[in-house]
Amino acid sequence: MLNAPPHRHLPVAASPLLAVAAPAQALLLTENAALTNGPPLLFQRLTAKEREEVLCEGQKRVVYRGKMLFSQGTPHDGIFLIESGRVRVFYIAPSGREITLAYWNSGNFVGGPELFGQGQHVWSGVAATNCVVVHLTGKTLRRLIAQIPGFAIGLIEGLTFKGKCYSALAQMLGTRSVTERLAHLLLHLSDAYGVREEGAIVIGTPFTHADLAHMVGATRQWVTISLKRLQEQGVLKAEKAKIMVYDVDALHAMRGDR
Repeated sequence: MLNAPPHRHLPVAASPLLAVAAPAQALLLTENAALTNGPPLLFQRLTAKEREEVLCEGQKRVVYRGKMLFSQGTPHDGIFLIESGRVRVFYIAPSGREITLAYWNSGNFVGGPELFGQGQHVWSGVAATNCVVVHLTGKTLRRLIAQIPGFAIGLIEGLTFKGKCYSALAQMLGTRSVTERLAHLLLHLSDAYGVREEGAIVIGTPFTHADLAHMVGATRQWVTISLKRLQEQGVLKAEKAKIMVYDVDALHAMRGDR
């Protein structure tokens, strides 16, 4: 359920989803470099008229940071196209322990793997930043897929990419220690968001210790202690809104690179 009022509709032509030049980006824990470039563009096979037709069939809404788009165990009713912002998709175990599956940015869709409004959501999605999304119900999706083959192919490619991502995450959790996973995540954040400043790589995207913990499958306390230890060793400096990495080689060694 969306916990926000409907968005005041912009003209369809103004939607960032109509721009198909830039790849859709995602943040996930994987050793497969090809996956870090993001999924195929959902609308890349569609004509301008077809893209507008898809967006006109959806309901555009604003979802504020911290509000849920959909919740694990609730009835499924379609997918959400992310027009702007970032959505965190996560799973909660019966014990209450939480693992982040991925952060999906503008140009992606969330709400799968079900598409047609049957069954229940198998994980949850929350707005990590203020977002604008377009909700397409299962009934609408079924009709659009029958009418626009390129859209159907885009959805299949998107689901295939997500399947590879979650398989890669399972492999990381099963074969890498939590220390190696933290090093891998810090290196990935450095590559994706890092800016070189005065002998350091500054990661300016504000991920909290809890955010990092949920991505690597650890507790917030463990991440805090580990970052403090790395800071004492001169590898990095962790501040409230950023992490400054000084010794990339140390992180590679910590990850077990040869």
